[in-house]
Amino acid sequence: MQHSFQSRDIRNLLLTICYDGRHFHGWQIQQNAFTVQEAFQNALTKIIGDSFDIKGCSRTDTGVHANMYCISVKTQHPIPCERLAAALNRWLPLSVAVLGCKEVGADFHARYSCKSKEYIYKIWNSPVRNPFLDGYALHYRYPLNAEQLHQAAQAYVGRHDFTSFCTLDNREPGDMTREVRHFSVTRDGDMVMMRVEADGFLYNMVRIMVGTLLRIAQGKIPPDGIPAILAAKNRQLAGPTAQACGLYLNQVHYE
Repeated sequence: MQHSFQSRDIRNLLLTICYDGRHFHGWQIQQNAFTVQEAFQNALTKIIGDSFDIKGCSRTDTGVHANMYCISVKTQHPIPCERLAAALNRWLPLSVAVLGCKEVGADFHARYSCKSKEYIYKIWNSPVRNPFLDGYALHYRYPLNAEQLHQAAQAYVGRHDFTSFCTLDNREPGDMTREVRHFSVTRDGDMVMMRVEADGFLYNMVRIMVGTLLRIAQGKIPPDGIPAILAAKNRQLAGPTAQACGLYLNQVHYE
């Protein structure tokens, strides 16, 4: 909701939440689809009325989860942070929880003040599916060499044009350059975890990076093939977009 306030009365709150993405069509408000933002705004309205301005730290796709998602809320309501967090947890769906709330500076913006984000992608790598991970990890039954994929993924690290790793839509493409600061692939038993941090992400970027690594595991892309795919700036050369179920927004960094 968009509202104008007198600057002397305004408060800027940073709320940190987590949510189960299976129940939502992503963060951002949509027509004819229930989103995390709609659920959050509905709960917030019950507590402080409809006079607030809300900004989310990122778009997320349908089915993507968040271990940490940040929201900035501008309001004139005097409710203390601890009371607001408790009240929101009363009114929010069980698939969303407020982890914390604090006052921040007037110029803080959940999206534009962000310095980097970290995503993780979970792959259950076993011939037998795990029913307790349905909707929370990609089931991949074929062998995966985590060390090989970790080495291949180091080609993502650095500042590159990631056009090949972005789903193009009707939006203006803009600057497709992003700086990936870290990419790791590790194994713990049958769970393979991919972890990536960058100063920003393009539409479906992480899921396409994962899909490309799975194509490498299948022998359909050579282990040293990522630099050429980056240089080509051609989405058709990268792997498919991995399913949303394994993806989690894990950390949001502001300093």
